[in-house]
Amino acid sequence: MYDVIVIGGSFAGLSAAIQLARARQAILVIDAGSPRNRFADEAHGFLGQDGRAPAAIMRDARCQLQRYPTVEILSGEVCDAAAIDGGFTVGLSGGGERRARRLVLATGVTDALPAIPGMRERWGATVLHCPYCHGYEVRDLPLGVIAAHPLSAHQAILIPDWGPTTFFTQGQFHPEAAELQAFAARGVKLERTPVVELLGDAPALDGVRLADGRVVELAAVFTAPRTKPATPLAAMLGCAHEDGPTGPYVKVDQWGATTVPGVWAAGDAATPMHNATLASAAGVLAGIGAHQASVRSTAG
Repeated sequence: MYDVIVIGGSFAGLSAAIQLARARQAILVIDAGSPRNRFADEAHGFLGQDGRAPAAIMRDARCQLQRYPTVEILSGEVCDAAAIDGGFTVGLSGGGERRARRLVLATGVTDALPAIPGMRERWGATVLHCPYCHGYEVRDLPLGVIAAHPLSAHQAILIPDWGPTTFFTQGQFHPEAAELQAFAARGVKLERTPVVELLGDAPALDGVRLADGRVVELAAVFTAPRTKPATPLAAMLGCAHEDGPTGPYVKVDQWGATTVPGVWAAGDAATPMHNATLASAAGVLAGIGAHQASVRSTAG
């Protein structure tokens, strides 16, 4: 039986794993190989890693992690998890199971983009969700915000610091009076006619076509996709969830502990704020939290 199984091998999972490895815990990292950031060519705003491909960052992290003798890394998908006497068991989609005293869930989320032709093939390139992650690369270009939920107006108020901005309500998410005042102060254009198509040779973007046939020239659009947990493992284990602005996430305390004793969660699956640096930091806390829980259990 392992001390800890970490499910998920992206920024949060590997950050948790290296803390546990340095605490000389016997750990297994199980990674399905489908990180949320696989659509982005570069990571930005990550101290010391700015401009590097996420896959390259994770490859280096795995190499560093494998230097520790108590670490195993397994490529595979976990399809179920359950509590057992003294810990947990996880089942693999290819067959077999592994057991551990504690679990760290770093399983991420999946994105459901607005159902507009041209969105999916531009995701991570010219269809973006985080201006702090990608705004600098499209600076001074005409930008759009395609509303996907009531907080999209807040996103539009931010974007003018990177480029001239148009807010598309999609006929559903109309700004309130205070937001309209902020739009005026920030120079945000308001367009109530829905976007029905993205134009240009993907992944590049030339503009968007509106429902009335007009074309608005844009170089990139920001949107906040609806999110959901990438796996049902937290729910299987009985972990409580909370509702975020884009979808549910696992409820955790300041150390990443879930409502189920012995289970921690970190990264996009356990926060409404999605960012590589925040995911890595949450993984650090969850790894330390899982180790300190083992100390408390043996200390009496």
